[in-house]
Amino acid sequence: MTELGFLGTGGSIPRKGRNNASLVLNRDGKLVLIDCPGDAYGKIKKLGFVPRNICSLFITHIHPDHVYGLPALIHSLMLEDMSLLFYGSHETVRFCKDLLDLFHLLDEKIKCRIRFEPLEEGQSFQIHPSLRASSIRIPHSSSSLALDLYFKEENLSLLYSGDTPVHEPLFNRSPTPEILIHDCSAPSRFFKQFPSLSKMHTHSLDLGKMAHQAGARCLIPIHFFGELEYSMEEIEKEIRENYKNRLIIPEDLDKIRISRSLLEKDVMV
Repeated sequence: MTELGFLGTGGSIPRKGRNNASLVLNRDGKLVLIDCPGDAYGKIKKLGFVPRNICSLFITHIHPDHVYGLPALIHSLMLEDMSLLFYGSHETVRFCKDLLDLFHLLDEKIKCRIRFEPLEEGQSFQIHPSLRASSIRIPHSSSSLALDLYFKEENLSLLYSGDTPVHEPLFNRSPTPEILIHDCSAPSRFFKQFPSLSKMHTHSLDLGKMAHQAGARCLIPIHFFGELEYSMEEIEKEIRENYKNRLIIPEDLDKIRISRSLLEKDVMV
């Protein structure tokens, strides 16, 4: 069984009850961490998982809200005799190596050993015997990669966009990802008020349109801005103007079982 945990669902400025966006996958007790803002160690424990079981870490890009917790995580694991695979773009790997080295967290005395694996655009890699991944370049920043996952035992595909404006190649992939976790930073009215947002992020009306056109079976919006005033009901209403399939709006520290039934009914636990 694979579980997906939401360590955070907010944007760069947290909302009440929504911290910076980060995900963790639990497969047979082995953890895959996606992005690393503050207190990843503590949040992983709150979900009932064991931080020393992190086997892989994928950083989508090097904006502060996605990497600032990395030194603290490795410092918390420094006495654990473990190996950790670090994935990201070449720019992300260089930056994170320098960040960890700044705190001497790559020194020989650190028992948590990190193997850095810089990814090319479109590169496939095996995270777990039953979990295959590939990277997709997205236009949010020069370091940005989305993550396309295939769960072999569940026969399910999942695409995590990371932070991104609407990027049609993500929605036009073949086969279409059945589960789509995508940037949904705010309702469309704020993008009209601040047009430059469309160069960096996606609003809820566009996300509903694109997910419908792509035929995604389950849509999970994430990365909700904390500096603007709106409700989750407004987000849901805009998505539902076009998208009629399964919609899950997660809260921080929610968990979801990755299974075929995710496409049919409520499986929040």
